[in-house]
Amino acid sequence: MHRAAGRGRSERRELLLRLFAAVTFLIFAQAFMVAPLIPRLASLFAVSAQTIALSVPAYLIPYGAATLVYGPLSDRIGRWPVLLTSLGAFVVLTAATAWAPTVAAFIGIRIATGLGAAGVVPVALALAGDLFPYEERGRALGWLFGAMAGGMAVGSTAGVLLEPFVGWRGLFLGVAALAAITGVPLVLRREAEPPSRPIGRGPVHAYFALLHLPRARRTYLYVLLNAVLHSGIYTWLGVYFAGEYSLHNVGIGLALLGYGVPGFAFGPSIGRLADRWGRGYMIPVGLCVAALSVMGLAARPPLLVAALSVATLSLGYDLVQPALAAIVTDLGPRRGLAMGFNVFTLFTGFGLGSLILGALLRLRLTTAFGLFALGALVAAVAALRLFQGEMSRG
Repeated sequence: MHRAAGRGRSERRELLLRLFAAVTFLIFAQAFMVAPLIPRLASLFAVSAQTIALSVPAYLIPYGAATLVYGPLSDRIGRWPVLLTSLGAFVVLTAATAWAPTVAAFIGIRIATGLGAAGVVPVALALAGDLFPYEERGRALGWLFGAMAGGMAVGSTAGVLLEPFVGWRGLFLGVAALAAITGVPLVLRREAEPPSRPIGRGPVHAYFALLHLPRARRTYLYVLLNAVLHSGIYTWLGVYFAGEYSLHNVGIGLALLGYGVPGFAFGPSIGRLADRWGRGYMIPVGLCVAALSVMGLAARPPLLVAALSVATLSLGYDLVQPALAAIVTDLGPRRGLAMGFNVFTLFTGFGLGSLILGALLRLRLTTAFGLFALGALVAAVAALRLFQGEMSRG
């Protein structure tokens, strides 16, 4: 009987993990389908690429800021109310984006969507930490980060490939419909939680206490650096392929096809490797892979090589970010707060990356790519020492 009950609990948590992965996939798909459409949207709204590109940080930065509220709120009132309410906001506001009549309205709704949707991913990550012990957490987080990577790949590629057929408005309506459908089994499968959680002092004091830990400071610093690197490059890949190779929507979509595929295909396996090998090794290796990939893009290689560099760039992200997230889940008992700050740092880095590389466009785009690659190499060398204590930790 006990064995059957244990098997039943295991099956329930595996089902929940896959549902969390599904909604995470959709949130990242809609977040990353905008950047490759920048040239097309700029033409449709009759504005510059720099103007419509503001819609990327307009979503990402409010998203990151709102996680500072959702994370500790989930510690206080429970994970499920926060996750399901935020998922509902995501569905409504993503659908509303399709009706934006002007670029100002489009950017404004993107801000609102970032604020409303920000509770889903951090709370899903915190729930994964609740459901799985640390020595198994790499695989569980691998599913979620694989879903993020898959969402990036599908969003960036399917967006530009489908836009000529369904229009950009149809893309947002389609994502909203799929998220609503996926949310139904989550509502039905939600689990009872304790009526309250031990939370100690308020969240402001708790954030300061969290950042007082050296392990937390270095981990969040690398979450930020890795996000700046990848978002800065990714946001401008559509412009890069349009300018360097004269590609249009379909060509850009195909060139970006590999972004997210490594994490989507191998996320759980990468997580198991981190569990077994040690997270301190994964972080510098992933940064080196990303740096070499960006150097390859900066060299303006043949188109096929550039497309392969996009895939290996994604692999670099997939090696680093889940390892950092697993460390975050082990920073203390207030896992929602710790993960909320993690996602805040991640999405703030995403927004800053697109802005920083955009500011460097006074240089050649390939020169800006080279500067980002150099920064990643420096960070990789520093990580060998900073994360030495994580190298033997499962």
